[in-house]
Amino acid sequence: MKSLLILAAGVAALTLATAAYADDNVVTIYSADGLHDGTPNWYQTEFDAFTKATGIKVQYVEAGSGVVVQRVAKEVSNPQADVLVTLPPFIQKAAADGLLAPYTPAGSDQIPAATKDANGLWEPLVNNYLNFIYNAKAVSAAPKSFADLLGPDYKGKIQYSTPGEAGDGTAVMLLVEHVYGSKDAAFDYFKKLQANNVGPSSSTGKLTALVNKGELYVANGDLQMNTGQIVDNPNVKIFFPAGPDGKVTTLPLPYDIGLVKGAPHADNGKKLIDFLLSKEAQSQVTTIALGLPVRSDVQPTDAAGKALLAAVSGVTIWTPDWLAVLKNLDADVAAWHQATGS
Repeated sequence: MKSLLILAAGVAALTLATAAYADDNVVTIYSADGLHDGTPNWYQTEFDAFTKATGIKVQYVEAGSGVVVQRVAKEVSNPQADVLVTLPPFIQKAAADGLLAPYTPAGSDQIPAATKDANGLWEPLVNNYLNFIYNAKAVSAAPKSFADLLGPDYKGKIQYSTPGEAGDGTAVMLLVEHVYGSKDAAFDYFKKLQANNVGPSSSTGKLTALVNKGELYVANGDLQMNTGQIVDNPNVKIFFPAGPDGKVTTLPLPYDIGLVKGAPHADNGKKLIDFLLSKEAQSQVTTIALGLPVRSDVQPTDAAGKALLAAVSGVTIWTPDWLAVLKNLDADVAAWHQATGS
C-alpha cells in the first residue's frame, strides 16, 4: 500500500517465491502493505483458509504501492508474481503498462462497475480512505486545517510519505492540489510546509510509531491501516484537516487486485483472487482488516464496521480521475520535488 519495502520480509518472501517457481502448488502475491499488519491480520487469516481449502501455498511479498508495480515491471521478461495488490494510481499504471491480464472473478457482479477496471484488469479488494494522525498527548486538539500545520508549534514535528513512492503520500499531494484549487497553490503550500517537515519517507506505516512516541506530532496515513495501528499506539488519533474553504475532504484509497500478465501460476492466481473477493472473505474485512468490504452484498453491521463508517461521516469524499492522475503523475511528482527540495 504503501510503504518502503520491508527488506527482511520481502527478500525472504521473494527467495521463497523464486524457489517455489516450479511448484504447481503455490501462488505468489506482491502487495502494498497494510492488510498483513497485526495479529491476527486479514491476509494471513485468508491465506491460511485458502491453503486449507485448496492445498495451494501462498508466497507473500510486501512493498510500497509504487515499489510492487516497479518490481513486476522489472520482472516482465520472467514474471515471478501471480497476483498484484496496490493502490491507485499505481494499479492504473500497472494496467496501462501492460502488466496485468484480464480476469473476471467470481462474484464480480456484486462489485460496483464504477469501482473496477472497465477492461477487467483489476477489481477493488478492500475499500479505504486517506486520513491524517496526530499525537493526542502532545497536541491538545487535532489540527483543524492544512493551514494549521504551517504553524511554528509543528516545526520538525510533521512528516508525510513521499509522493510517487507511497500511495498515501501520493494521495496527500492530490488532495492538497484539490482543496487548494490548483497545482501552483498546492506546491506553494508544500514549499511552506517544508519548514515543519522532517523530510521524505517512502514508508507511511512506520510514521505511526513515531507519532505515538511524540517524535512526530502529525503524519499522514489511511483509515484502515491507522485504525488497526491505534490498538498498539494509544497516543495516536485520526483526523481530517479542512481546506482553505473550511470544507473537510478526503479521497478513497482502495486496495485493488489484479492478475499479473504471464503469471507462472495463473490458475492459482485466479483462485486466490476469487477467494479474497468471496462473500465469506469480504465479510471479515471490517472485523479483521478494519477496512470496508467492496461487495454490495456485504454490509458492515459489526462494531468495527460502524466505527469506520462513522469516522468518515460528514467528510466529503472526492474521487479523482485516476487516469488523468496517472497521465500527470510524473510531472506532478517532479514539481513536488522541486518545490520541497526533497
